[in-house]
Amino acid sequence: MAGPVNLKPFYVGLGVVAVAGIAAIWWAKEGGSEARAVDPVPVSAGSFAGYVLGSDSAPVEIVEYADFECGGCAYFAILTGPDVKNRLVSTGRVRWRFRDFPLPQHRNAPAAHLAAACAGEQGRFWEMHDHIFFNQGAWVSDNRPARRFRDYARALGLDLDQYEACMDQQRYAARIQASKDEGVALGVNSTPSFIIGDILIPAALSYDSLVKLVERAERAK
Repeated sequence: MAGPVNLKPFYVGLGVVAVAGIAAIWWAKEGGSEARAVDPVPVSAGSFAGYVLGSDSAPVEIVEYADFECGGCAYFAILTGPDVKNRLVSTGRVRWRFRDFPLPQHRNAPAAHLAAACAGEQGRFWEMHDHIFFNQGAWVSDNRPARRFRDYARALGLDLDQYEACMDQQRYAARIQASKDEGVALGVNSTPSFIIGDILIPAALSYDSLVKLVERAERAK
């Protein structure tokens, strides 16, 4: 896991995020007028299907489409993510799959997603995921965010020569774009968005709202 959590960038928009959280809870209670059914897009043989936490035997899979520069995504990762990992993933109830979905209006998002992928090359995607989200306020407006990401790579003990070669070559740029293209094909147009069972939910869900949706997916089995 990453170091101390820096929540400063989220206080400014806390009111907006709180409203979004209330809306998400209302959605879970009232049936979800913004949610919609989706048909899975076939993943071609040999293609990358995202970063996974949890057991292959988990009865419910949740697919998250996220943008590292998205404030709502960071809010979810910092405040809801730990409960998801400890109470749903670690208990074998849920398998979690992260998919890249950098938005065009976020200028530093491509570099952030590439940094996470390059850390993933060395088996440290989730640790870099946490560093990037927990420190979003430090790099989101930086004209040279790659410097920050290199610092995170060093803190994680990555082989920096390998990491820098990966970044310089943009080794995973095509894979990141393919992930976004798949999301678009499913109807994703905002972040965070979640697919739970056969339902797409475009909202930064609270833990309680997420559990209700997991229970719904479990009943549908």
